Amino acid sequence: MIIAKNIVKSYNGLQVLKDINLQINEGEVVSIVGASGAGKTTLLQILGTLDSADSGSLLIDGSETAGLKGNSLAEFRNKKVGFIFQFHQLLPEFSAIENVCMPAWIAGVSKSDSEKRAKELLDLMGLSARFSHKPSELSGGEQQRVAVARALMNKPAVILADEPSGNLDSNSAGQLHQLFFDLREHFKQTFVIVTHNPQLAAMSDRMLTIKDGIIVV
Repeated sequence: MIIAKNIVKSYNGLQVLKDINLQINEGEVVSIVGASGAGKTTLLQILGTLDSADSGSLLIDGSETAGLKGNSLAEFRNKKVGFIFQFHQLLPEFSAIENVCMPAWIAGVSKSDSEKRAKELLDLMGLSARFSHKPSELSGGEQQRVAVARALMNKPAVILADEPSGNLDSNSAGQLHQLFFDLREHFKQTFVIVTHNPQLAAMSDRMLTIKDGIIVV
């Protein structure tokens, strides 16, 4: 599902990633761990095409990303990659169902078709009574489950999560971690997760450790 070869990235003369090579298979749940500043988030941003490598190649679902620019890159990202962030990044003025629909609306999907899928996903998240609630009316765990539904909206090839349970209490975090594996079974969904949470890292199919810009495990 993801093949990254010889990924190198520097900022202001400091080499953050040094010849990263990895392969993520369909349906895998892979965690990326390491100390702060090791390059985890930088790697995740490159895998998600939010940033570009200085050199190397990246294939997502069989497509080479290097030649994609501007609108073509944005369209590819919208269709192929779902994102889950630590602080959910929900739009506060919109309801749960509207937030979930956003990626589909951006892709030009009709309102009726978007809302139908959004309701199905929110039902799957246990949020059928929360369709019309705004983020401020939801608990932290509920907000993050809305964010997961949004990430799934366009049936992406891969979901990338950056510290997804970092802002949750231990009970909500545990529920979120289990949800990832339930979704893998339900959709054969691929997840790549940057985390400091040892429980989530241990649950993963594989754990990749980054140290000083290279994968050491």
